[in-house]
Amino acid sequence: MSRYIFTSESVSEGHPDKVCDYISDSILDACIEQDKHSRVACETLCKSGTVVVAGEITTRATLDYERIVRQAVKDIGYSDPSEPFCDTTLEVISLITRQSGEIDQGVTAATSQSGDQGAGDQGIMFGYATDESPELMPLPILLAHKLTKGLSDDRKAGTVSWLRPDSKSQVSVLYEHNTPKEVTAVVVSTQHSPDADQKRITEYVREELGPRVLGQWWRNNVTLYVNPTGSFTHGGPSADAGVTGRKIIVDSYGGAGRHGGGAFSGKDPSKVDRSSAYFCRFVAKQVVASGLAKKAEIQVGYAIGMARPVSVKVDTFGTGDEQAAAEFVTNAFDFRPRAIIERLDLLRPIYRSTTNYGHFGRPGLPWEVVEKTAAVAR
Repeated sequence: MSRYIFTSESVSEGHPDKVCDYISDSILDACIEQDKHSRVACETLCKSGTVVVAGEITTRATLDYERIVRQAVKDIGYSDPSEPFCDTTLEVISLITRQSGEIDQGVTAATSQSGDQGAGDQGIMFGYATDESPELMPLPILLAHKLTKGLSDDRKAGTVSWLRPDSKSQVSVLYEHNTPKEVTAVVVSTQHSPDADQKRITEYVREELGPRVLGQWWRNNVTLYVNPTGSFTHGGPSADAGVTGRKIIVDSYGGAGRHGGGAFSGKDPSKVDRSSAYFCRFVAKQVVASGLAKKAEIQVGYAIGMARPVSVKVDTFGTGDEQAAAEFVTNAFDFRPRAIIERLDLLRPIYRSTTNYGHFGRPGLPWEVVEKTAAVAR
């Protein structure tokens, strides 16, 4: 299609699913801080005044799950004791067991059939990059994240006193010949205190938030929907249940690039759902940064316990030299789990910093670096 509109959404750290992602990643970081070889697969469920953490963790770390959960909830901003979901009053239920020994024997190099660190599970992972933004990210998801992050920044700075933690955004972008031309519609739904009415919130989004965070992409006459139901005072886990891993499209490319289905949060880097998806993004960025293509998608598939992937595929969508891109990827990148972990330095407590506003397209993350190998490919 030469002309179309594409839409992506974002959610804030106060969204119930994101609360769970942040708790799971906080537990992961606490494990890695004490034992970098921890095996963690942590799931969280939250509703009303209860948080349930469940999953499989094998670690030498000594953990106080209740303390970690309460601190994570406090970090997000749920500290109002008049609400059911509050860091000081919530109940924490732990259903954690150890990782299966049968998985461990396939992941550990000394016992795996491949003689190398094997993949923590079977599955397919994708990575995507496009030159339509400086971050090499699809523009709709990038802008949607800017809106929810802007809401959070204003709330935490105290500049907008009526903002509350739970919020969503959605951005629609008009494309012509696969190039973004303008933002056609913006949706912002934000939890607020009872004293803020819809008119006041709309004025804030139209006159302050939108122009500031969207910059050149903001238009005063954009179609704008703010709290379309008319009111949003009851939000977060007090109102809705949250579960880890339920926002995988928000976490990745907003639907512009494909997703293998595996969530990221709560998983240590032996789980290729996370580490290989990060590496595929890293590789896709190198392909685009090298000038080999304007868009690139990497797909990789693994068998549990095996080190080398069963497949690696490069797709440039007709925007470049696909054969040259495939040769570059084959020659320059090692998709074995141990190689990925070493190249991206993933045995560090960095995962809470990835949880919110997208795992891709933000500075400071090792898979977002453009390396010199990209220049070599030119």
